[in-house]
Amino acid sequence: MTSPIILWFRRDLRLADHPALTEAVASGRPVIPVFLHDDLLAGQGAAPRFRIGLSLAALAADLENAGSRLILRRGAALPQIRKLIDDTGAGAVYWSRAYVPDADRRDREIAAALGAAGIETRDFPGHLLFDPDSVETKTGGPYKVFTPYWKAVRGRDPGAPLPAPGAIPAPGAWPESDRLESWNLAQGMARGAAVVARHVTVGAEAAARRLDAFLDQRVDDYATARDFADRNGTSGLSENLTYGEISPRACWAAAQHPRDAGSTGAETFLKELAWREFAYHLLHHTPRLATGNWREEWDAFPWRDDPEAPDVLAWQQGRTGIPMVDAAMRELYVTGRMHNRARMIAGSYLTKHMMCHWKIGRDWFADCLIDWDPASNAMGWQWVAGSGPDASPFFRVFNPEGQRAKFDPSGGYVRAWLAEGQLAPPDTALSFFEAVPESWGLAPNDLYPDPIVPLDVGRERALEAYRNRDF
Repeated sequence: MTSPIILWFRRDLRLADHPALTEAVASGRPVIPVFLHDDLLAGQGAAPRFRIGLSLAALAADLENAGSRLILRRGAALPQIRKLIDDTGAGAVYWSRAYVPDADRRDREIAAALGAAGIETRDFPGHLLFDPDSVETKTGGPYKVFTPYWKAVRGRDPGAPLPAPGAIPAPGAWPESDRLESWNLAQGMARGAAVVARHVTVGAEAAARRLDAFLDQRVDDYATARDFADRNGTSGLSENLTYGEISPRACWAAAQHPRDAGSTGAETFLKELAWREFAYHLLHHTPRLATGNWREEWDAFPWRDDPEAPDVLAWQQGRTGIPMVDAAMRELYVTGRMHNRARMIAGSYLTKHMMCHWKIGRDWFADCLIDWDPASNAMGWQWVAGSGPDASPFFRVFNPEGQRAKFDPSGGYVRAWLAEGQLAPPDTALSFFEAVPESWGLAPNDLYPDPIVPLDVGRERALEAYRNRDF
């Protein structure tokens, strides 16, 4: 076998700890790295498309340094792969498993079609620590609650991370490739692209440095500091894990030493990696997690489902009149990310005080998050709304003012993102007005709004709806 192997990159945009790449290089055959702009990418939100474009540029540079290059093609996946096979004489196509329903269906169809044509296809792990089918309860089914899931995987060894190959065998002739710039992946961001670009950390090398800095400087305090919005207490790795610029296995392995040395923060970090795994575990076994209520009895709950409603726009604009909620929504628009504690507060206000369907929040985050993840986003929204796993709707009606006092005690988070009322607002707060659509007509000297839903009124309305639910 001397024909080339097409290595189809997806959400695994790195060279290190890449089982499919390692196997392809070990074969001794020429390797043709490919990324496809297919319907699944086209259907993603503005911020994810923008961010993956940055990651592709970094991957292309890494491949060049390894004596290879990244081939870009646009169009439906199967016809594009067939054309690449015709162009190159490739005899095999390798890829990493995606664990997302739409991608799984696409991959099965491609494997069947290529297999019928005599082309070898192989899929490999890499996006997760543990294959969802490999983690089962004692009775043989999937887990539905996180705590027992965590106990089941906590002591598992996912294996040592693989090193990046020193060189990648190149084909005798390279097929044609699109230019990344021609895809215009930042188009949906409009003027916000330049603002969000100031806050990204792109590529495998930068992701590895970010992990090292977190473990060296902040991991010991992570168990408590991660909840404080006014501190730099998190790893910041969500965007890098989203695009596979670093593998979860590399993060898992790196945290073992501080955990074994007694760091409770390292234990919590490992638990958060497992929470990401749990989201994919649920999505794999119950695909409706991404599109409907995980607890189907919640289909009867009287959420408002009008994404065009004026109060929804106020929530999106960070103009609810609730400072902690508004700061969170503006951080999202400026950076493409949002502190996890702030996500829970903003999500609770939308789904409980405003009584809006969690899908409205899911869709807004899917458009605005540079670290958008189909499993984590869906599970997070259903967790906070009450329709998902581990959900307790009655006591998760967060009080944003109480949360602000507890998790932004210095007021630094709110000041960082709300310009109104400050004589000299920081650049972070001012850049929100630089990023938002001009049609919104917002300015930093606007009067700060009154609450669209007073906290006591919203809480009582939510609790009354829970008491009167007919399921």
